[in-house]
Amino acid sequence: MPYSRNHMQERTYLDWNATTPLRREAREAMAAAWDLFGNPSSVHAEGRRARGLIEDARIIVAEAVGGEPRNVIFTSGGTEANTLALTPVIRKQKHDIDNIIVSSIEHASVLAGARFPPDRMTRLPVDRSGLIDLDALRAMLARQPPTLVSIMLANNETGAIQPVAEAAGLVHEAGGLLHVDAVQAFGKIHIDINELNADFVSLSAHKVGGPKGAGALVLAENRSHPTALIRGGGQERGGRAGTENVPGIAGFGAAVRAAEADRAIDTARIKSLRDRLEDGLRQTRGGVIFSQKVARLPNTTLFGVPTLKAETAVVRFDLEGVAVSSGSACSSGKVQASHVLAAMGYGPEMTRSAIRFSLGWETTDADVDRAIKTWRKLSGALLRGNETGLEPF
Repeated sequence: MPYSRNHMQERTYLDWNATTPLRREAREAMAAAWDLFGNPSSVHAEGRRARGLIEDARIIVAEAVGGEPRNVIFTSGGTEANTLALTPVIRKQKHDIDNIIVSSIEHASVLAGARFPPDRMTRLPVDRSGLIDLDALRAMLARQPPTLVSIMLANNETGAIQPVAEAAGLVHEAGGLLHVDAVQAFGKIHIDINELNADFVSLSAHKVGGPKGAGALVLAENRSHPTALIRGGGQERGGRAGTENVPGIAGFGAAVRAAEADRAIDTARIKSLRDRLEDGLRQTRGGVIFSQKVARLPNTTLFGVPTLKAETAVVRFDLEGVAVSSGSACSSGKVQASHVLAAMGYGPEMTRSAIRFSLGWETTDADVDRAIKTWRKLSGALLRGNETGLEPF
């Protein structure tokens, strides 16, 4: 049976960082696009109508991040956008990029190094709060220019917002380029590619109420351009070959417009719900809310208790009708130790204990109440024998 709004009312969905429900506006835009059968590269009327939907969406996405429409390359999602950006061959550069530096808390698609060989990649450490070490970045840049650096704007597990603009200053001073994976932050906080001083920014539709299978790489004005990952046609101004996903792109644009229109109101309400959720979780002896003392996404809580097995906790929550996560949802359904918490200096007892609660625009007070009530019901059995106390960071 399809996962419907009624089904969501029967359950409590608190895994919005993994994916979001399709917004009504996106569904309607996609339905209209399905009736347009013209190829957007064709010059006849049918093709022009399809092209018009793509270009309208391009304008919306560009404006949402302070970019120019001509600098938006539509992709199949955030992973492809990241892979497109992370290449040693960048147009408008005097020389190919020799090395890549990625923060140790990045998404798997960035940690894989994309089109760089493994021996050319260096991982940037983070501190106990989950923020990148700017001094370490400065030292790395001094040793191995020219360099491409990739730093996510907000971590998908802890929600910690990174000092991207400060990092950009160091990177550009050293003659390098900066890619920012803004997939998790998009639609939740203000994003401006110029204020971040980033060269490339990756986005994904399904994190803001759009369809899965659509995303974008936004390029800074008058900066460098990565060589195409998919070749064989002139689509996306030469940035990505292949006939565009017209319904997906149309849905992407509609979702972004709706998300940006409501973002300020949603942010305040969601943050209030998150704070109330965390007040309930803090009552657990030894409980840690990770990255609690730094700026975070307003919807994200990563919570752990020593001896808690995240895999068991996620299943037990699910059986009680509450959908939560153990962290990133990009591991083919596997519950694994958190590489983010390991990078922050936590040992196995904590990296395997973390549960992520992430809220969204349809989350209600009743959802938060149910999550707290469920945790109180389950925690006794899940934490039996836990006598460890830790202070939050």
